[in-house]
Amino acid sequence: MRARFLIVFLLAMMAGGGAQAGQASDTRLDQLFGALARAGPGEWQVIEQEIRGIWAESGSASLDLLLARGSQALEDGDAEAAIEHFTALIDHAPDFAAAWNGRATAYFRAGLYGPALADIAQVLTLEPRHFGALTGLAVILEESGQTEKALAAYREVLRLNPNRTNVLEAIAALERGRGQFDL
Repeated sequence: MRARFLIVFLLAMMAGGGAQAGQASDTRLDQLFGALARAGPGEWQVIEQEIRGIWAESGSASLDLLLARGSQALEDGDAEAAIEHFTALIDHAPDFAAAWNGRATAYFRAGLYGPALADIAQVLTLEPRHFGALTGLAVILEESGQTEKALAAYREVLRLNPNRTNVLEAIAALERGRGQFDL
């Protein structure tokens, strides 16, 4: 029941744009998202990396260390350690969307979809344009058989970054699976 509420909440945020908080008000992000929407095949990855770089700015060396340790644990395939590092980071910086997104990813990799969805909700509250969290939401919805909701989440990712070929492919596969093909 809680997971269903979170899904409805997340989809409503996508439709309404969510709250603008924290890093979401950063004018650099506004400019980069505008550029990302217009970017061609040779430039969108660079812009996306710049956005991710801003999202990773904690402003604190100790927080940066926790983020790096959590990210390294994810890279090493140690979801449990990643969850611990990201939880510590969240305890110290509850408005840091990158911490919530990292923990959501770790929960997902551990097969804990409920906690992953809860953390995705927090990411999108802090940064409604977080295409990584939206992609994670879409994947969870897809894996849980909620095709229409997964398509809505994938389409929101494409609205933010129309060059994501993996998202285009996911949409095409889902639409083929339901007998439609409409990009």
